[in-house]
Amino acid sequence: MPIALTGGCRYGTFTTSQHLTPMRPVLSHVCHVLAFSALVACARSEAPSTLQRLSMKPLLSPAGANAAEPFVSASPNGSVMLSWLQREPDSVTVVLRLATLGADDTWSAPAEVVRAKNLFVNWADFPSVVTLADGRLLAHWLQKNGSGKYAYDIRLSSSTDAGRTWTPDLTPHAPGIPAEHGFVTLLPRADSSADILFLNGRAAPPSPAGAPVVEGHGPPMRLAVARWSRDGIVSGAESILDERTCDCCQTAAAVTSRGPVVLYRDRSETETRDISLRRLVNGQWTASTPLHADNWVIDACPVNGPAISANGDDVAAVWFTGARDTAKVQLVFSHDAGATFGAPVRIDDGTPAGRVDVELLASGDAVVTWIERTGKETSEVRARIVRPADGVAEPTFTVAKLTVGRASGFPRMARRGSTLTLAWTVSGPTSAVHVAELRIAPR
Repeated sequence: MPIALTGGCRYGTFTTSQHLTPMRPVLSHVCHVLAFSALVACARSEAPSTLQRLSMKPLLSPAGANAAEPFVSASPNGSVMLSWLQREPDSVTVVLRLATLGADDTWSAPAEVVRAKNLFVNWADFPSVVTLADGRLLAHWLQKNGSGKYAYDIRLSSSTDAGRTWTPDLTPHAPGIPAEHGFVTLLPRADSSADILFLNGRAAPPSPAGAPVVEGHGPPMRLAVARWSRDGIVSGAESILDERTCDCCQTAAAVTSRGPVVLYRDRSETETRDISLRRLVNGQWTASTPLHADNWVIDACPVNGPAISANGDDVAAVWFTGARDTAKVQLVFSHDAGATFGAPVRIDDGTPAGRVDVELLASGDAVVTWIERTGKETSEVRARIVRPADGVAEPTFTVAKLTVGRASGFPRMARRGSTLTLAWTVSGPTSAVHVAELRIAPR
């Protein structure tokens, strides 16, 4: 039985089988228009003479059947960790598991983070596990806190023994409030603490009993940040960084040589939903500024958050937009820790679905992944290298073929030395998590 994906994001109920619940009319119409327009208006920055430097080595996945929602993270010691959700045979119990990839490309025995019958499972809002500076693991997941369809908490727990045992879980927000909380980014800091970025719906008034919920017209979520201390507790109350954000797009963050940079999809009073940026400078968060002025006005959440990677002062940020009825995946570079960015480089092949990720290489080049639509019922996970020096997007590399729909989720990757570990979900009668190593040949 495929792992069932509870709604959230005001979308109803999903499944990772091929029989997916269709999108609501407003978002479905937008997607069809954008796909057609992007096909007509496709423009590439690819250099025709550039050789393909990407290659792939499939890896044996540690996840069993009925697995989905993978997340990949790199640790300070150079290892890579994969986490995923797996539904048990009783079809009710869901387990968050993790495994570590060794130098010989073999996985450790899967460890269990949490097992429960009330986990909130969503195709776009997935759990994560990261390694802190002192070697501890920090995990987050979503858990229902009442009978309401969209009442769920963020839960945090840490481990000092590689995931064999975990501390009692707690929340980074006020507990007991039946509201939406999610789209978390765990950002490890050098002092073994971590910033917890998330969307908080606690201020949203409840809908009248029995009233239908319409996408894009509900109360906005808010961007919040809390601090996980070295003592393994959440210190102080969360701070609100933005009072009005898009409802269902992932947050993203990276630490530069000058401090953290946070990306999220903003939401104006006129329903402009572009990506905004905030930096932590001298202990204070800067005001929200647009990453790029797409001016995408849309009365629905596109469920497409940004991604960011940093190495010293160098930053790469990637996002999806549908502004002016043209679907695009765009990338920008910064060389001053996110204070300013250059002009966008378009990296898709004409009909992108988005769902992006990015990693900076030691060379300064960026590897971007996204999902590209290839037909009415088909899509592909694609990757390409983009060079900051000349803005050239090297040839596209196809990682995997997928069906169209939410069940394929969001491919995730992390850098391990000179290679990238990439994980994605393949839907079907039983969903599965696939893993591969992306290799980059030198120029």
